[in-house]
Amino acid sequence: MQYVSQKARFSSCSLYRYSLERSWEEGKGRVLFIGLNPSTADHKRDDPTIRRCVGFAKSWGYQSMEIVNLFAFRATYPKDLKAASNPIGKQNDIWISNAEKRSDLIIVCWGSITMGRDRAADLVKKLKYPHCLKINQTREPAHPLYLRADLKPIHYMVLRNSGR
Repeated sequence: MQYVSQKARFSSCSLYRYSLERSWEEGKGRVLFIGLNPSTADHKRDDPTIRRCVGFAKSWGYQSMEIVNLFAFRATYPKDLKAASNPIGKQNDIWISNAEKRSDLIIVCWGSITMGRDRAADLVKKLKYPHCLKINQTREPAHPLYLRADLKPIHYMVLRNSGR
């Protein structure tokens, strides 16, 4: 995929990724995806989750997307995230707040979580009109990677409280 812009913001130690942005030629507006934690993607390389989020944003007619996470600690495996002394990261809440202000649509998508449920619940209360793509069996917003490509955003609290 050809991008107009590719950005990623890391902590000075590079253990934390606070934000990742992609933009392309067509469309209007920006989608914010809020996941659990960052993996391997950076300002040059996409990982499968980033490619999937870009695909959703493009299919909905947006021109850019940004990803932030409940936890900014970069980990491919959940055990590494759990072992981190400060998985959230000192500046993460500031980055989440600023990303929300820049966005036209917010998609929460952290998947089934075994840690951080209180953090997720607190964040959702602060967000303006959060959406998701699907609710999983634990009533959390599904991770985008293995979802159908034709899904459309649904208001998260309505779907979560509906029992669907």
